Amino acid sequence: MKTRIYSVLAENRSGVLCKVAGLFSRRCFNIDSLAVGETDDATVSCMTIVSSGDERTFEQIEKQLNKKVDVIKVKTFAEQQCITRELMLIKIKYNKNNRREIMELCEIMKAQIVDMSKHFMMIQICDEPERIKLMIKMLQTISIVEVARTGTLALSKCSENDNTDK
Repeated sequence: MKTRIYSVLAENRSGVLCKVAGLFSRRCFNIDSLAVGETDDATVSCMTIVSSGDERTFEQIEKQLNKKVDVIKVKTFAEQQCITRELMLIKIKYNKNNRREIMELCEIMKAQIVDMSKHFMMIQICDEPERIKLMIKMLQTISIVEVARTGTLALSKCSENDNTDK
């Protein structure tokens, strides 16, 4: 199965997210990741939706998204066409024996320790989704208490052909 990323500009008003999510659920398409936020224009939101499937599924998703009245524009990316990032906060329980190892891992992965107590540590990392998964895997030998992750965010790679329209 392949993965596709949809960047959907939509009207920033109540119910729009529900309509878009409903489109996926009614057709039994899975949403692997969903991140929504206001753009530089307060009346427009950007939804970044990651879904997996075959080419037929991807075509259907794009067609259905474009039919929605509240949707302004849909951009579709293969993973290699864009830059992706995800944010994760992860709280772990540590001890004096593994403290140094955790700090070294944070340095290697370019993560930051953002909070700490005598037995707990909270780490923040902003990176590609695969590196976020790797960080979790590396910390699984330590006691993970809690994890909070954003969905994937994506923008098309920069090119000299970029136009200034949104």
